[in-house]
Amino acid sequence: MTTGVHLNDPQTLYRHWEGEQWNPWSIELEADRRQWAGELSNDDRRLVYWALSSLMVAEERITTKFAGLVMAAESEEEASFLASQQVDEARHMQFYGRVQDDVIAQPEAIAAHIARSRQQLGKPFSVIFDQALVSAHDRLAANPRDAAAKVDFITTYHLVIESTLGLTAFEFITRFLRKNDLLPGFVDGYSHIHHDEQRHIGYGVWFLREAIARDPALAERVRVTLRDLLPTVASALAPPGSRWQRLGGPRRDGRGDPQLRPPRAHAAAEDRRRTARQPLASSVGNEGDGASGRNSMSSQALALCEV
Repeated sequence: MTTGVHLNDPQTLYRHWEGEQWNPWSIELEADRRQWAGELSNDDRRLVYWALSSLMVAEERITTKFAGLVMAAESEEEASFLASQQVDEARHMQFYGRVQDDVIAQPEAIAAHIARSRQQLGKPFSVIFDQALVSAHDRLAANPRDAAAKVDFITTYHLVIESTLGLTAFEFITRFLRKNDLLPGFVDGYSHIHHDEQRHIGYGVWFLREAIARDPALAERVRVTLRDLLPTVASALAPPGSRWQRLGGPRRDGRGDPQLRPPRAHAAAEDRRRTARQPLASSVGNEGDGASGRNSMSSQALALCEV
């Protein structure tokens, strides 16, 4: 990994955070309530509910499995930024909980919404959020000074979950909702979350570059984590049944009417893998300086993916 690209350090990212606050309760959800109650088709409602369920479960996991990283901060500036990220994650979870309360279902505790949402999700989500993330967090919390454990956790959290899975999901979900003029309040809040996560990813790329510069052997840990988890990410992005195309995934069967025939499973999975790699290669540039910085960081991220 090269060192000539400017990445914002934790102190700069913290100052950005101070100027980019938002309130989950300031988002207008009246149109969302009306659409959910009577304007969505059954198919659209099932698809949107699956997407919201995946976000609800993911945000609870990454909110409650983060404290170990705060304990692993190596400076006051890094601790400040990581504390701000934990606040962000709690805010995101609260927003998804509010959408459940005000739009989807009856008001309940967040835990009740999460339990119901988990029923919509499959094994790939459990592998990422209940196994890989929890295991990486437990190792780091047990020894916050373990450099390898910190690299493993940040690769899992910031590169695999927030960048590859999170930003890819945002692309497909918001594309579908905007194209169909659905749930404008949710899209507004989700867009704020997307912006926060770009800041988090900037920190993750900054940290990994610094850590590998100090100890080049740590680069192999990044590659191994990506190699192990990216196939599962591709599976986690797939809605139940044949709804992948409803979120914008192309059909690749090559026979008959492409708008009527579902894709072959391996073709759809390959499209998800290809799409999932794009945020890792491009979105990390949002916290760099200028086009050259974004392109250079894209090259760095792609190098990590070529495993």
